[in-house]
Amino acid sequence: MVQETDFIVVGSGIAGLRAALEIAATGARVVVLTKERASESNTEYAQGGVAVALSEDDETSLHDDDTQAAGAGLCDERAVRVLVEDGRRYMRELIEWGAEFDREGGRLLFTQEAAHSRRRILHAGGDATGHEIVRALLARARADARVEFLAHAATEGLIVEDGRCRGVRYLDPLVRVSRSLRARAVVLASGGAGQLYLHTTNPQVATGDGMAMAYTAGADLADMEFVQFHPTALNVEGAPRFLLSEAMRGEGGVLRNAEGKRFMPRYHERAELAPRDIVSRAIVAELERTATRTAFIDMTALDARYLRRRFPKIDETCLRHGLDITRELIPVSPAAHYIMGGVRTDLDGRTTLAGLYAAGEVACTGVHGANRLASNSLLEGLVFGARAGRAAAADHAKDAPAAAPRDEEATGDGAGRAVVSDARAGEIALAVCKRVRRLMWERVGILRSRQSLLRALREFEQIERARSLRAASRNFVTVALLVARAALWREESRGAHFRHDFPERDDARWRVHSIARKGAEITASETIDFSPAEKTVA
Repeated sequence: MVQETDFIVVGSGIAGLRAALEIAATGARVVVLTKERASESNTEYAQGGVAVALSEDDETSLHDDDTQAAGAGLCDERAVRVLVEDGRRYMRELIEWGAEFDREGGRLLFTQEAAHSRRRILHAGGDATGHEIVRALLARARADARVEFLAHAATEGLIVEDGRCRGVRYLDPLVRVSRSLRARAVVLASGGAGQLYLHTTNPQVATGDGMAMAYTAGADLADMEFVQFHPTALNVEGAPRFLLSEAMRGEGGVLRNAEGKRFMPRYHERAELAPRDIVSRAIVAELERTATRTAFIDMTALDARYLRRRFPKIDETCLRHGLDITRELIPVSPAAHYIMGGVRTDLDGRTTLAGLYAAGEVACTGVHGANRLASNSLLEGLVFGARAGRAAAADHAKDAPAAAPRDEEATGDGAGRAVVSDARAGEIALAVCKRVRRLMWERVGILRSRQSLLRALREFEQIERARSLRAASRNFVTVALLVARAALWREESRGAHFRHDFPERDDARWRVHSIARKGAEITASETIDFSPAEKTVA
């Protein structure tokens, strides 16, 4: 069975939902495919908030400056300008659509976070910002008859014909067989790849499939070496690595080592409000110095009632694990959180593969450079999701989905064919996932070296050669290879990428982006955006 629609969006986080709404506004039909339920995404778990220059004492130029400072010299200036300027309009629109952000006396309440020069972070429900944004966008999308959701449908690959993306292959959630869905164009908004690592704040769905599928189909990827580790994930035996928001330090929390001593002032002039990469490496240094496995965040100097009101979800989670954030030190350690790299796009979400667009964490617009500024990711998803949806609809307004080849009508290029689901295949997939995650954490993690990266690459390449890998496992290994190869290529330390053997930043040689293309060595580019000659639509 081959299905057709006007447009396909893969992913239902902030970028995917906003893209779908933009497409539907043109009168076109759009199908949104999600790996799990429609509300399950990285957006759903975002606590920290949305950074936007809407307060009276803030300006977009200041937000621009802070973003570029955090990006360690690798932000695309035009992309950042689009983010901070368009972000104001799209956030006001989101509020008009019913998103309820925290207020005080009827006015929007702005909070402080690390590396921001102003209090510009909007929150909802204290620390449930992502949940509120998804609620508002889902409600609007579900009220539009032109938007159809296909939940629990894992996308397995892109359909590419004559150099153009013409649809996706996905796993039918009901009968567990592979299907084909064709459209005028596809918008990838499938999120990040935090699950590559043994310790991560990301949900189970964040496995990097969109990046792997785009790469395999022939699209360029950029800056895959830059993986951000959140400094403060809950570190309690038997508990998930629950993210303890950046805002906790913004509100006055301090970091202490196993000896109970505050240490961040020794590592950076802004102490706990230093960029995330610096805080993460400082914690790792303290763990090594004290020969322990955890550091602590201390919130006990703050008023208990205020803390519980400001961080209700964090308070509830910690209490479930026997911790009172108002009276006790909270054990923390870094965990993989966000990938700055992804599918290379222009400012309107176009990739180097005709018919394929990307937005959100799966994409690399150049906004984040080498290190994402806290709370810029939700704004990026909102702004560039809308731009990608608008560009896709405009570029392909008069197209019709290509007719399926005759043999695909029968087999769907795998459609209708039962997926192998024997116990052995499941065991292999689980073993591959566990091995890759440990290797990524130990060899391609916060601290890297040529030796560690080469050892990881040798194992990844050996795993990749196995014929028994399922599509999901192959995608997983592909993204791990992309991160490790880019990290080996960049012989310097910059932002979230730190090499023991090249500990200094080298602007003379390495103020460039890494570009990965299937079948080719990694190359350097001064920009993420690509030349007009490369921007093909037809």
